[in-house]
Amino acid sequence: MNHSDHVALLRDGITDPGGIWADLGSGSGAFTLALAELLGPTAHIYSIDKKKSALQRQEREVRDRFPGTNLQPFTADFTRPLDLPILDGVVIANALHFQRHKDGVLQLIYNYLRPGGRLILVEYNVDRGNFWVPHPLSYPTWEKLARQNGFVDTRLLETRPSRFLHQIYSAVSFKSGE
Repeated sequence: MNHSDHVALLRDGITDPGGIWADLGSGSGAFTLALAELLGPTAHIYSIDKKKSALQRQEREVRDRFPGTNLQPFTADFTRPLDLPILDGVVIANALHFQRHKDGVLQLIYNYLRPGGRLILVEYNVDRGNFWVPHPLSYPTWEKLARQNGFVDTRLLETRPSRFLHQIYSAVSFKSGE
């Protein structure tokens, strides 16, 4: 996949520029860059990953490609509580499949979001993993898991072929308006 694929996977889940967003388990920053393009220079993006070196590389790349973007790199484990402001949105791309038990992470994300805030998941569309992708979840499994954790209005956004487990998808789910 390339940058245009990353943008396409997120595009329909982002309706307005700006806002306060987080990219959890951001790794090399592929989806952080896509967020920067889609949200524009008025956004504030928290990029969270355990690897400081990966965050430093993506910070340089965001600064070079999207110089107006307010990017806050955050070296941390997203499976633990984080000191974040109330968020308009969260992207978790190719990171949730490392968690066998996903409910705790999803409850953290739910609590970070403002009412009506959105969670965009990017994941392999299978329920059986392998050594590199130990706990993926298909879209039907995601629908059920999102609902069990209080998210509403889950919908499939986009799919892309993947050399590595056939297909990758993106989906958006919302925190209830409370």
